[in-house]
Amino acid sequence: MGFGRRTDALHEWLATRIGRGNYALHGGGRGGTRDRIALYFREPDAASACLTAFPDLELADGTCLPGYSSPYLPFGSSEDDDTVCNLYNQTTTQEAMRQLFKGLTMTDRAGNVAPGKVYPDQLAPIIRHDGSSLELVKARWGMPSPPSVLKTQRDPGVTNVRNLNSPHWRRWLGPANRCLVPVTAFAEPIKGGNQWFAPSKAEAPMFFAGIEVRGWKSVRKVKDGETTDDLYAFLTCAPNAEVKSVHPKAMPVILTDHRDWETWLSAPIEVASKLQRPLPDGALALVDAPAEAS
Repeated sequence: MGFGRRTDALHEWLATRIGRGNYALHGGGRGGTRDRIALYFREPDAASACLTAFPDLELADGTCLPGYSSPYLPFGSSEDDDTVCNLYNQTTTQEAMRQLFKGLTMTDRAGNVAPGKVYPDQLAPIIRHDGSSLELVKARWGMPSPPSVLKTQRDPGVTNVRNLNSPHWRRWLGPANRCLVPVTAFAEPIKGGNQWFAPSKAEAPMFFAGIEVRGWKSVRKVKDGETTDDLYAFLTCAPNAEVKSVHPKAMPVILTDHRDWETWLSAPIEVASKLQRPLPDGALALVDAPAEAS
């Protein structure tokens, strides 16, 4: 069949068999006498399945081999990837946050932090370095997108980061750009709504392991034009048992131990990256949606 009909069939197969957020398809055109596309998968098994389903496609560079890691894996964003955590709740008071880091100097520059749900592109509190100590500030949820995935000047931001080998993310993996994102509960999408998760030990403190950048200029919303913002996102990893029962693909990287908080904020990335792991099974409970703040 023709290239156009073949790509239509490929798109349909990817959407139904692989699922949005687990692949990215870029480019197109011809190389010599052959049509070509760039197709990236989160998992090597998905690449193998694609080659089996479309045997007339010729593999160009061995990217289905086990252990392959593409620097251009699909990215989670608030607009085009509904398979990742894009909603959480934060009710920890500013004083409680400061008490969690008792013995360390922390400057509160966040102003008034209202408790409640946090959605992509909203301002929310994060804890980061200020050069000599820690500071509590507000930042906008969504790191800069890789230029290759943007179709217009507008950049809605990337909310979740998984592939730490990507050159796009490596520049922000040093301690100076790492942050902790306070979270009380988080949601994963299910049919008809969201399933919420909270610590199985009531009121146990937890943070997302995040990265941040300051003073980034971009167009987040067309009506606002170019703005300058402090931005953040948090890491994801394979799910633990509780999240996997609802969402088999990923969960946020959550840190619950003060030693891990310190490691994430200060250790070399070769050490800190080992924290990109799921919480132990049993650490989370499935809970009802938090009440709306009055």
